[in-house]
Amino acid sequence: MSDCLFQRYRHHVLAAVRAMLPDVSEETLARVEVTPARDPSHGDMATNAALLLAKPARRKPADIATDLVAALEKVEGVARVAAAGPGFVNITLTPDVLRATLPAVLKAGEAYGESQSGAGVQVNVEYVSANPTGPMHVGHCRGAVVGDALANLMAKAGFDVTKEFYINDAGAQVKALAWAVYWRYLQALGTTVTEEAFDALTPTGLQYRGEYLIPVGEALVAQYGDNLAEPGANPAPELTWLDTVRDFAVAQMLLAIKDDLAALGVHQNVFTSEAQVLRDGVTDAAIDKLEKQGLLYEGVLEPPKGKLPDDWEEREQLLFRSTQFGDDVDRPMRKSDGTNTYFANDIGYHADKVARGAQMMVDVWGADHGGYVKRMKAAVRAVTNDTVPLEVVLCQIVHILRDGQPVKMSKRAGTFVTLRDLIDEVGKDAVRFTMLTRKSDAQMEFDLDLVVAQKRDNPVFYVQYAHARCRSVLRAAQEEGSYGAITPDALAAVPLDCLNSDAEMALVRRMAEWPRLVEAAALAREPHRVAFYLADLAGDFHALWNRGRDDASLRFLQPDAPDATRARLALVAATATVIRSGLAVMGVEPVEEMR
Repeated sequence: MSDCLFQRYRHHVLAAVRAMLPDVSEETLARVEVTPARDPSHGDMATNAALLLAKPARRKPADIATDLVAALEKVEGVARVAAAGPGFVNITLTPDVLRATLPAVLKAGEAYGESQSGAGVQVNVEYVSANPTGPMHVGHCRGAVVGDALANLMAKAGFDVTKEFYINDAGAQVKALAWAVYWRYLQALGTTVTEEAFDALTPTGLQYRGEYLIPVGEALVAQYGDNLAEPGANPAPELTWLDTVRDFAVAQMLLAIKDDLAALGVHQNVFTSEAQVLRDGVTDAAIDKLEKQGLLYEGVLEPPKGKLPDDWEEREQLLFRSTQFGDDVDRPMRKSDGTNTYFANDIGYHADKVARGAQMMVDVWGADHGGYVKRMKAAVRAVTNDTVPLEVVLCQIVHILRDGQPVKMSKRAGTFVTLRDLIDEVGKDAVRFTMLTRKSDAQMEFDLDLVVAQKRDNPVFYVQYAHARCRSVLRAAQEEGSYGAITPDALAAVPLDCLNSDAEMALVRRMAEWPRLVEAAALAREPHRVAFYLADLAGDFHALWNRGRDDASLRFLQPDAPDATRARLALVAATATVIRSGLAVMGVEPVEEMR
């Protein structure tokens, strides 16, 4: 567990507050923050304590701030405290306290930033969860990266994380896939039936026509020969082949999906089948529980507002009282044919997660599922008796651009740009980093030209370049051979008093923020903050590098000043370590040198 400078001084702030106001509630104290100062000229950190305490203490924020300043001035490591604005208190630390960040980083290595703020809570993070009907596309990509990085981030913050993929293999789309694969099977057998004629035979038309199903049909022939067809490679009755082809197709698609996800660096711990959850009776048990709680009833829904859908019919059906749990309307549990709605099956699936030990659930969904959030949260509240929270992270659509224009669809997939297309074009690390450069619920333009450009406004390059520069300095010092051991343990022991320039201390302050950033980003479920932080850290390092060009006293390697050089090598090594720590959360490999 890393020492968080901001948490350390928050404890001092809380101790001062308790001494001043012994009756203040724990709820109020929990809202007290110590954050990086917005303007470094005002100090290293600031607290909102005086603002929060004004109302319960019935005093002016400025008066409380004055008392807080007097108390904090006595704390070890505090150089200066000052009240500001309507009640903020700015704290400036002594340089030695800040510089102590470097040995802490070097001793912890990439584990720097880890904490126990998650308290070992078992969190199920579910992401991607696509219908197993085709290759992964760029729409899945953002959710995959956001979900994976969020899971990594929460694990670093001390949560016990399970990464999960939900296989939607029980619905109409999977049946449509089976028909499409069966068509490719007949083609592989050499059928004379035309595609138009086969399309007319299918219940809902031939929905999946991409070339990616050709090898699946050929694999089906390799395993079953012509046993699933009538003589002459003609279609057989559905009952003789549907289950076999559906299971085969789902298995093949799942292998392809896992392969695509692995290329993106995503490896989930659990793959849960919707069909299996249904077979195990989990969904029925969840529905029975809701019924026993009096939360299901036969009723008629009001028609949707605005233009009615073509398939709308006013009928009595089984409804869940989701309005009791914050939803806008009650929700149907059965379709007109008597089968479960997707919603009912999803209730069973989330109940299954809880049965497997989840104490918290985080689902990462596409933004087109935004209207589904309230009903799912309502159902989880009901089925878990409000004991297991569900949070939903929404990911907006990604537009792929080249030369400022949308990229055309993939011929192999037939209808979309595949994830593999994108990885092959720019590489896994560029894809992952770029997908995290905006908040997940903001739309994104993925510029293929920018993500491979070696220039300042490409954050992927900018951060990787900072790490490569760090590594080049350390290699040069090692090759020169006159600065002693260039190991983390050795550098953690060197005196650091000579690190006192504004640029050097700005870099140290930024590294001190990393443990707090990890905790805050994990609790906010916002992994994009890591990308922003790394860009800022890289900016601080590049600024120091450039200062060294103009001021020889700031250069990292100075043969005539070995003590100063070793201190700066500690600064450089720590910077590289924190960059690697952040990139590990993002699932991005650091580079040793730029090519």
